Amino acid sequence: MKVLLISDTHGFLDPEIEPYAKEADEIWHAGDIGSSDLIPRLEEWAPVRTVYGNIDEYDLRVQYPEYWVEDFHGHRFMMIHIAGPVGRYNARVRELIREYRPSFLVCGHSHILKVQFDKRFDLLYINPGALGHHGFHQIRTMITFEIGEKVHQMKAIELGRRGRGS
Repeated sequence: MKVLLISDTHGFLDPEIEPYAKEADEIWHAGDIGSSDLIPRLEEWAPVRTVYGNIDEYDLRVQYPEYWVEDFHGHRFMMIHIAGPVGRYNARVRELIREYRPSFLVCGHSHILKVQFDKRFDLLYINPGALGHHGFHQIRTMITFEIGEKVHQMKAIELGRRGRGS
């Protein structure tokens, strides 16, 4: 299964993601969607799994969950928008990790692309950075990977500078 992982679009859907989205079996959006029409537009390319983020208003919060946990090919993934720094997660995330024991923690919010193994919680932390134009990040980023017997072919993709004039 090929996954395109994005986050923090803040209502902006970059047309440059289309070839990656069309190659994906699923698109995962780790919150801060920003616009009620964004997910249906992504679904034109591939099925979408998403969570709401802190900027998302009521219409998105009632439509999408705060977090999800799912097993794929024997790997348990958990997605939530705000997790906190690697190994020093917020109380809600620590509680969910203890309950669900994920092998992979997918989140957004920081606008910082980061993939790091967390020895303390025995999981791989994956944050695709931010794809939108709003925030302090300089470069818009996303991640692709494949899930099979192993999670492999993980790639960070840069889509250019943040800002409408980029």
